Amino acid sequence: MKKLMMLLAFCGLASFAMAETTTESYPTLKHRYVTNGFWDNWFIDAGATHLSFYSSQEHGSQYHKKNPFWPGRRSWGAELSIGKWATPAFGMRVKVQGGWGTQVNFQSWDDPYQKGDNPTFHQVNFEFQPMINLTNLIGGYKPRVWNIILYGGVGALVNFDGTCAEDCDWSYWSPLLTVGVLNTFNLTKRLHLNLDVYGNMGDTNLDGNWKQKSEPRIFGTRDLQIGVSAGLGVNLGKVGWDNAPDMDAILANHKAQLDALNASIAGLEAENAALKNKLANQKPVTKEVVKTVTEFGSTSASVFFDLNKWNIASKKDLVNVKEIAEYAKEHGKKVVVTGYADSRTGSAGWNQTLSENRANTVKKVLMDMGVAEENIECSGQGGVDILSPYPYNRRAVVTMK
Repeated sequence: MKKLMMLLAFCGLASFAMAETTTESYPTLKHRYVTNGFWDNWFIDAGATHLSFYSSQEHGSQYHKKNPFWPGRRSWGAELSIGKWATPAFGMRVKVQGGWGTQVNFQSWDDPYQKGDNPTFHQVNFEFQPMINLTNLIGGYKPRVWNIILYGGVGALVNFDGTCAEDCDWSYWSPLLTVGVLNTFNLTKRLHLNLDVYGNMGDTNLDGNWKQKSEPRIFGTRDLQIGVSAGLGVNLGKVGWDNAPDMDAILANHKAQLDALNASIAGLEAENAALKNKLANQKPVTKEVVKTVTEFGSTSASVFFDLNKWNIASKKDLVNVKEIAEYAKEHGKKVVVTGYADSRTGSAGWNQTLSENRANTVKKVLMDMGVAEENIECSGQGGVDILSPYPYNRRAVVTMK
């Protein structure tokens, strides 16, 4: 009983040790990730932007045909944004953009454009933008050089220099709707480049010109901005995500390890019972006869393995193997190693390979113990269902010939 309790204690320590060795390589789920901390995956971006303005007043006039690079539309500015990725695919940011705007200005709908007629004004945009990382959403998360991000949001533009109708303050604001495509290019784990293409839509007074011509289209009564920005970003906190552990696979692996330990215990108990039976039935003998009994050619030792593995699950299984090896060396006996797999898991071909690999693993151990290779017979019997419960069949048996 005392020996059995010591064996159980040793098995508990072995189980803990195996759990410790497999922690770093636990199985994970492909498209599920561990929630990051509040301060993880933040970013700050800064850059310069080029804006082209489309005034609501120009619809129906010759100005509407001018392209975004027409000097009467263009202006420059700077922007700063801060945001956080909540998951690999979804995040949000707050952007502040400041600079100059351009007002497309003319006296009548048919007047030709005169250079210098379009005044500029100072503006500041405040925008809140939810974001979707299409690259991670479609292709799954992994560190990449290039990410394509869609975003849209709402905000406000403050015009500091515009003139407006009666009783108007020296400055006024316009609500904004914003959409865009952000491209990020990772330079290092912490640094990335940004290339952003976007559009903003505001009220007719966004550019400070209140004059309006009735238009049936939604864009005919709205001022528009089309912009391109480029800049540099910094990632803050922990960068990236860890895959969520596959608890079903982990529990199955632990169960397989526990089954292997139980199989080892069962094997030791069976060998202990056989030895007790031999001791109980032996007759008083001389020293020479005792030596003959000691030459237990049929006695075997079992070495157990985890599911789909051929590295030995517990080194304690090698205690009896070492005794057989010592006796074989001393008396010039041959040792037979037979590998098995359980037939309830895996294909027949894989189980044959698995059983042969398990036998070869034990053969190498015997050679390390000093048994000559020519005195070891090694074979694999494939998948079997000899022992119950079935995980006990994942073993290699060492016998003396």
